[in-house]
Amino acid sequence: MSQEALDLRRYLQTVRRYRVIVGFAAALGLVAGASFTVLYPPMLASKALVLATGGDIPTQAIIASSDPVLAKAMRRVTPAVSLATLRGQVQVKSLTRAILAIGAQGTTAAQAEDIANAVADSYVSYVDAGRVLEPAATATGTPLPRRLLVKGGLGALLGVLAGAIVALAIGRNDRRLRGRDEIADAIGVPVLASIPVGHPSDAVGWAKLLKGYEPGVVHAWSLRKALHDLGLTDVRGGSVRGGSGASVAIVSLSSDPGALALGPQLAVFASSLGIPTALVIGPRQDADATATLRAACTARPAMPSGRSSHLRVTVGDHEDVGGQPDAALTVAVAVVDGRAPRVADTMRTTATVLGVSAGAATAEQLTRVAVRAADDGRDIAGVIVADPDPADHTTGRLLQPAQQTLPTRLTGTVTENRR
Repeated sequence: MSQEALDLRRYLQTVRRYRVIVGFAAALGLVAGASFTVLYPPMLASKALVLATGGDIPTQAIIASSDPVLAKAMRRVTPAVSLATLRGQVQVKSLTRAILAIGAQGTTAAQAEDIANAVADSYVSYVDAGRVLEPAATATGTPLPRRLLVKGGLGALLGVLAGAIVALAIGRNDRRLRGRDEIADAIGVPVLASIPVGHPSDAVGWAKLLKGYEPGVVHAWSLRKALHDLGLTDVRGGSVRGGSGASVAIVSLSSDPGALALGPQLAVFASSLGIPTALVIGPRQDADATATLRAACTARPAMPSGRSSHLRVTVGDHEDVGGQPDAALTVAVAVVDGRAPRVADTMRTTATVLGVSAGAATAEQLTRVAVRAADDGRDIAGVIVADPDPADHTTGRLLQPAQQTLPTRLTGTVTENRR
């Protein structure tokens, strides 16, 4: 694929990403075009044919559009217009050596016809010669619905172009990561899974998610593989069972509310597989980040899923997640500040995973979390991406470095030089 094609694809993805801005600009252009058409409608045109017998036809055309003729015609024009306005609305042309076409424009058909007939009669009276061959009868022009469609469509098109320019300008300065490969490369760990997440806004919404979350087949397999890749479950004979005392912390940023649902959805999914699972809402740097989730979990500390009774939820404000009764797998939810993450304050688990929504965090924020985790003796085993970008076709799976085969030195080989 050529560089030009790659750039065009990137531009289109950026415009699509900011489609709200582009759509707003298009709607604004549509309204502006339609409003301009209504406030300043195009003129309707009509014409009268006059037989000029007073001399040279070009001279007669000048006389027909002169101020004396127009001033006399003004008295018959309704509504009244100024001489300057009338001068701009009248055009006189010679059709033959003896016939003048007196054209006039008006905001309505009746006005255009009245002006053309008034000027024709005024000319005949002024030169005291000739006669009106064909009075103005039918005004022509584009119907209003068609004008609205054309002007509105043109305004919408200009709005789309303006919105696309704004979107590209914003996208150029946007450092947030959207592609799975970009997220994985930022901290050098693979993307274990990428799934759409719920966005509950209150405790009732979280309660519904904990009771009724059920991923589709593709996303269910993605979560199953993530649990296996983390070493938390074993895949045997097509079944998945939790390991003894296994635990995982899903660490997300307080500025990324979408990623908060990753831990609960993973816990609900694991419990649906028959794994006794404990969901622990751990300490948080931002009290507002998990307020509604903690409220839902505190209301009923033991909340069975609608499809399984293997899920237990609890709120914990200590670092140790051990001692969860009847839990083969513990999923801890931890939220840290992306500017100054305190990973050491989060619960300790056998595995640590970073949860991030596509387009919600920068490489600097993810790196800060990884550095703080390393300082605390923890390794981030992978990333789970929430709400992946539909236009992203990357996998986030880091390629293993290819093993290079070193050349083997041959000994005991006799070479013969021929000259």
